[in-house]
Amino acid sequence: MTQTTQPRSAAPTLPENPWPALWALCLGFFMILVDTTIVTVATPSIMEDLGADVNSVVWVTSAYLLAYAVPVLITGRLGDRYGPKRLYLVGLVVFTLASLWCGLTGSITGLVLARVAQGLGAALMTPQTMAVITRIFPVDRRGSAMALWGATAGVATLVGPILGGVLVDSLGWEWIFFINIPVGIIAFVLAWRLVPALATHEHRFDWLGVALSGIGMFLLVFGLQEGQQYDWGTITGPLTVWRLIAAGLVVLAVFIWWQARNRNEPLVPLELFRDRNFSLANLGISTVSFGFTAMGFPVMLYAQLVRGWSPTQAGMLLIPMAAMSILLAPLVGRLADRVHPRILTSFGFVVMGGALTAIALILAPDTPVWQLLVALGCLGIGSSFLWAVLSTTANRNLPVQQAGAGSGIYNATRQVGAVLGAATIAVLMDSRLAAQGLGSGGSPETAMGGGGLPEAAWGPFTQAMGESLLIIPAVLVIGLLAALSFEGMKHAR
Repeated sequence: MTQTTQPRSAAPTLPENPWPALWALCLGFFMILVDTTIVTVATPSIMEDLGADVNSVVWVTSAYLLAYAVPVLITGRLGDRYGPKRLYLVGLVVFTLASLWCGLTGSITGLVLARVAQGLGAALMTPQTMAVITRIFPVDRRGSAMALWGATAGVATLVGPILGGVLVDSLGWEWIFFINIPVGIIAFVLAWRLVPALATHEHRFDWLGVALSGIGMFLLVFGLQEGQQYDWGTITGPLTVWRLIAAGLVVLAVFIWWQARNRNEPLVPLELFRDRNFSLANLGISTVSFGFTAMGFPVMLYAQLVRGWSPTQAGMLLIPMAAMSILLAPLVGRLADRVHPRILTSFGFVVMGGALTAIALILAPDTPVWQLLVALGCLGIGSSFLWAVLSTTANRNLPVQQAGAGSGIYNATRQVGAVLGAATIAVLMDSRLAAQGLGSGGSPETAMGGGGLPEAAWGPFTQAMGESLLIIPAVLVIGLLAALSFEGMKHAR
């Protein structure tokens, strides 16, 4: 049995009005989530400026997501032990300084390393936001608070490419990172003043679990993302792509086995998954995160290389999506405590999957802009019923002493979905471009170096991007099946 943790300090007086604390946390949370997608619109500019290929630039996102996903399992526990406010502030400082490093770097390798540091800062911050919500909001208001948290995640994911486009066009790609510095300072001051210091709990730390999860994820993601570069064959000596992927899966299987055998405090308390809705919501959010991370790369490359739009114009394609998410967020927040999550999330998955299928099918060099805008607006409608409701459903029944662990698991699952989305779309884009015969004359990196994509390549390039997008609706079907299996709502403990 897992040992029951005991408080190390008496619980402080909670604020009568917890909303200012939540808004302060959401500012920092918004910033780190914007950085999961803001790079997509800057991809062509980074490729041109740093002399990188598509796969290398995708690693700028994957490195961030991987460094974000793995530690988040234990940073939730660290928040329980040392206080979520303290861990949040430390993470915010790390993230802000890493953003400065990102903007100052002059090589693709340096940028990837700086993004790893950013991801570590984000991993320290994220679980603390959900843990604080669970602990400072009463049961009857927790659903609305968690809905705001979920809506923040959704809107940030959509705003990233829009904000990135404006910054890249007006100031340069470096400013997608420099902008985090003033925001980080403001977020630090607000959190310092408004977020209460909460009681801490003793925890033992599962360092073997940390090592197994990190190694397994790295092997799996590296194998998936780099497979096309090595023609799915030999990397070096006896090491092949498929052996690397298989090794990752084996290590992750050993990780799960260890979590089941660990009788102290496992990194992932498997008893939390006895709550059916917690398990299904984790599965659902991983597919949503997969979809949004994967979508950005082909859509932004198409907009800039085929249509010839500037980063700002490309980012503006997503305005209907972001607008619908923002407008619907208050409504969905109210519905989250009243309407069965099966109804809300099923609707969201159907609309989101349908919109992405439509985008993939209508994508052409001369697709009317209004068709893209309508489809992306529908995507925003669907996603607004997913981010908030899934986070509310996952955490509705979390006991206070497991707030950090549950938050860590949920955020790790979300980030794993994003990592796999980035890796998978990189593989598919490479594969479909090769299938269309786009080699040295029609590849994105050639377009960056030669002033644009040749007109003869517009059609094949667009078809490759559209075919790549079709993986996302297929993955969302898994999320829909999870949503259809939600149990009735229970009262939180």
